[in-house]
Amino acid sequence: MASNVRFLNPNTMAKPPGYTYVVEATGPNRVIFIAGQLGLDMDNNLVGEPGDFRAQAMKAVENLKLALASVGATVNDVVKITNYLVDVSHLPIFREVREATFSKTAPPASTTVAISQLARPGALFEIEAIAVLPAKARKNATKRGRAKSKRARRKRR
Repeated sequence: MASNVRFLNPNTMAKPPGYTYVVEATGPNRVIFIAGQLGLDMDNNLVGEPGDFRAQAMKAVENLKLALASVGATVNDVVKITNYLVDVSHLPIFREVREATFSKTAPPASTTVAISQLARPGALFEIEAIAVLPAKARKNATKRGRAKSKRARRKRR
């Protein structure tokens, strides 16, 4: 987690269960946006039996973790999630999956939306995320800067 990220639940508001109301990131950061992830396997098929919300939710979170790993992030770097459920009666299962996945001390801000259907027929759950990482060192910029300095010194001679 970037050191310049702050998780805040104002004491003027009721404490939220399993998520944070406000996440603040300051300074030079890398902000990563992860598109909505479904419970799809490597063959692009929904996992589990038809109607198996838990299997789809767990696989969607696994896919989210894989997407985060591709940029060197983990679920601990996630500051915001948006969750889409086709059937709000699955909310308790979703909460179990979320609580097993994300930090309990600094959980991400979270919005959950019940919708009539997702773009993929049979899909029951989708999760998207925003992560914040410390700024990456700019190795190439440093090399370019040194090369420019050498050229400038040569020109002055």
